[in-house]
Amino acid sequence: MQADVTTLDAKKAGTVELPDDVFGLEPRPDILARMVRYQLAKRRSGTAHVKDRSEVNYTTAKMYRQKGTGRARHGSKKAPIFRGGGKAFGPKPRSFAIDLPKKVRALALKHALSAKAKSDTLVVIDKCELKDAKTKELKSRFSKLGLGSVLIIDGAAVQDAFAKAARNLPGVDVLPVAGINVYDILNHDKLVLTKAAVEALEARFK
Repeated sequence: MQADVTTLDAKKAGTVELPDDVFGLEPRPDILARMVRYQLAKRRSGTAHVKDRSEVNYTTAKMYRQKGTGRARHGSKKAPIFRGGGKAFGPKPRSFAIDLPKKVRALALKHALSAKAKSDTLVVIDKCELKDAKTKELKSRFSKLGLGSVLIIDGAAVQDAFAKAARNLPGVDVLPVAGINVYDILNHDKLVLTKAAVEALEARFK
C-alpha cells in the first residue's frame, strides 16, 4: 500500500510504499489487549512492602503469665491483632510481569500499525528536523498538519533540537524507532512515522 509523504510545513514530498504484511493486516483487538496488559503489568514497580510480625521492632517479652488470668494464652505483642504488631498477609516486593511469546508481541505491533493505517490516523513525513529548538515554531507546524495527540517515531536517533522543542507540547511524545510500542501507539490519536522509521520497521519485520 502507498502513503503520501509530507514535510513539517505540510507540503507534499512524494509517496512511500508501506509493506502490507506490516501495515495492511486486519487489526485484532484480542491481540492488542493482550499486549497492552503485558506492557502495563511489566511497568508496575511492585515495591510495596509492610512489616510482618517477624520484622517489627517490638518487645519479645511474654505479655502476661500463661495461666490464672482468665485471658487468652498470648505469647507476643507482635501479633497482628495488637497495636504495633506486624501486618498479616501484607504486600511484599514482587514482579507483576506476565509472559507473552515474542512472536505475539511482534504480531501485536503489526496490528497496532495496521489499525492506525486503516483508520487514516497514520502520517508519514520526510524527516523530523528543526534549525532551532523552538516549541512555538513546532506547535505552528503541527497545527498545519492537524496534529494534537500524537506519537512521533523517528529513525535510529531523534534530533536533539526537535526533541527539545516537542517535550513541552502536551499530548506529544517523540521516540526513536527502537522505542516503538503498542501501548503508546494506541494511547495517541495519531501516529507519525518518518521515512527512516518506515525503512527501519520494514527491515525489522523482514
